Amino acid sequence: MSHLESIFNFALIPIHLLANTPNTEAAPMILAGVLLSLIFIYLASKLGGELSKLVDLPPVLGELVAGAIVGVSALHLLVFPENGAVASDSVVMTILQQFAGLSADSIQEVFATQSEVLSVLAEIGVIILLFEIGLESDLRELQKVGSRAAIVAVVGVVAPFIAGTIGLILIFNMATIPAIFAGAALTATSIGITSKVLSELGQLKSTEGQIIVGAAVIDDVLGIIVLAVVASLAKTGEVDLMNLVYLIISATAFLLGSILLGQFFNKSFVAIAEKLQTRGKLVIPALIFAFAMAFLANVIHLEAILGAFAAGLVLDETDKRKELDQQIIPIADILVPVFFVCVGAKVDLSVLNPNSADNRQGLVIAAFLIVVAIIGKIITGWSIFGQEKINRLAIGIGMIPRGEVGLVFAGIGAASGVLDKPLQAAIIIMVILTTFIAPPLLRFAFKGEGQSLTESSPLAKEN
Repeated sequence: MSHLESIFNFALIPIHLLANTPNTEAAPMILAGVLLSLIFIYLASKLGGELSKLVDLPPVLGELVAGAIVGVSALHLLVFPENGAVASDSVVMTILQQFAGLSADSIQEVFATQSEVLSVLAEIGVIILLFEIGLESDLRELQKVGSRAAIVAVVGVVAPFIAGTIGLILIFNMATIPAIFAGAALTATSIGITSKVLSELGQLKSTEGQIIVGAAVIDDVLGIIVLAVVASLAKTGEVDLMNLVYLIISATAFLLGSILLGQFFNKSFVAIAEKLQTRGKLVIPALIFAFAMAFLANVIHLEAILGAFAAGLVLDETDKRKELDQQIIPIADILVPVFFVCVGAKVDLSVLNPNSADNRQGLVIAAFLIVVAIIGKIITGWSIFGQEKINRLAIGIGMIPRGEVGLVFAGIGAASGVLDKPLQAAIIIMVILTTFIAPPLLRFAFKGEGQSLTESSPLAKEN
């Protein structure tokens, strides 16, 4: 399996790690570690969200910041092996070792498995989030803004990619392949973060919200293609054209097929739900469908979240949509915070320390990447032509956050050896800043608009 495949492999919890735990005393500690980590995650999520709401900022921003505080950057309550952490770096593992007296090898096995479990829970969380967003999005409205969303997405990918790549080569004399990889990292858009903020502001069903979400979906597909190309380039020095053609065709067919599916699937889904008599007769079939679509997207090398979003769009057309919305909310309340806190926890803010010589070079490159990242997305709002009155600034800002998508780019680049420390630090800083500034900027852009809609939004729960 290639590294690219493993990055997007939302697989089951690795049972082999449980089986290979050195002694039977260590196995229960895996569950204990997960439970203790979830306690810290939910405390961080709720405290961060409440404090953010208190200062009139979107709760998702508080969850991300709280994640950074409890993560590798500060308290080390939530750390992950992909950041280079070991069991001794984790406060949770230290607590478990004091209780259970496990050996160093055993506690490392517990740490690895616990981290995998949390990562899977986080991925399920974002799948549920995108399914919920799909349910809340009106497919007919998305179709109305389809051409405009496509223009926004294409400009939002092409502009920062070209500006970033050429700028790094000409200004910083960077080698071509690292410059292309960094330029590619600028193309990403985090649909999860933007969609939740739009929903909290009551703007998800507005024209601007629909354009942003539609563009982010298209951007996701384009981002996957760009990622596949640069990962292939980094690994082999050449682009695999057959793989590129396959990705383009499969992504297009998947999205169009999902939309067409909705026209035939809706009545069958309602009929099945009405015949069932036990608890969960509506939400369980809906989750089966959402996970099936996410699985299908994943196995054809698209993102699982894209499949979940498509499933939500399909079920949004059923007569049971409002009832299903209400039943999904408590599930999202449990799983979505795991995703946002984990995203923040994996960000290492030590790359912002200017006292390190390596960081100084990275900070200069980061400043350039941040400017390109922001401008390259903001201009997308003005790529839409027409006489319709529209909040172009909000559209551009909505495309800014890189979030977990940008972290995936950075992770692949680091693992492939393409990115040196300064460039890797620069990309991480760009991801941090664009992720954290977009929610308050989006709130500012929508200031005074649609406030009465906030109460009716299924995701606007933080009141």
